[in-house]
Amino acid sequence: MKVNGKWYPKSVLVVSPATTEQVAKRIAAESTVSPADVQAVLIALGGVMGDFMAQGRSVKLDGIGSFYFTAVTTKNGVDKPEDVNATLIRGIRVRFLPETRYRGAGKGRVSTRGLSDVDIEWEEWKGEDKKSLTPAPSPNGEGSEENPGPQAG
Repeated sequence: MKVNGKWYPKSVLVVSPATTEQVAKRIAAESTVSPADVQAVLIALGGVMGDFMAQGRSVKLDGIGSFYFTAVTTKNGVDKPEDVNATLIRGIRVRFLPETRYRGAGKGRVSTRGLSDVDIEWEEWKGEDKKSLTPAPSPNGEGSEENPGPQAG
């Protein structure tokens, strides 16, 4: 990935995201709760978290981290503090801060972010970049001047 004229490594997702159903089955396999019950809880979690965050609270989930809302504001801001008001807010974002974990003791104590202290094996990507889902226009097929395709009207 090129940023400001320099090249940097970039992580690549090589498989589709894990689904709620897959996560529920995995949690159920590691507990005494059924996959259906876990899935129901996971589905309800988003709404419950949103309600707490709408009250101005963060949501801390042990072993995962904290979620909270931040305001998306106009790009330029204002010059004086008395000009700051709610009309400058354009939307909200959900922010996530992974839980901090500590290993070791004394001077050797190290803090790491939860969810990111797992063993990851990095390797060079040898695959192709993701292809566009939009097909390229055919020179003489549908969408060309000779064959414009279905017309509204």
